[in-house]
Amino acid sequence: MPNIKSAIKRVRTNETKNAQNAHVRSTMRSSVRKADTAVLNNAENANDTLKAAIKQVEKAASKGLIHKNTAARKKSRLMKKQA
Repeated sequence: MPNIKSAIKRVRTNETKNAQNAHVRSTMRSSVRKADTAVLNNAENANDTLKAAIKQVEKAASKGLIHKNTAARKKSRLMKKQA
């Protein structure tokens, strides 16, 4: 544990940001997984889950959690499965 006051604050800030980033990343992965299963099972809500998954992927990319090319690849693979 750091002794300097600003370093202690930085540790607290990093923990908060880490939790937020983990939540966004987890939500993205879950929504992509749900979209995959919905498309494979020909569910009637496949389009809605697909839109939600793409939104989550774009959100993660805009926050810098995943690279923009990774986001493009994930979106492309999702759309390819739908067609």
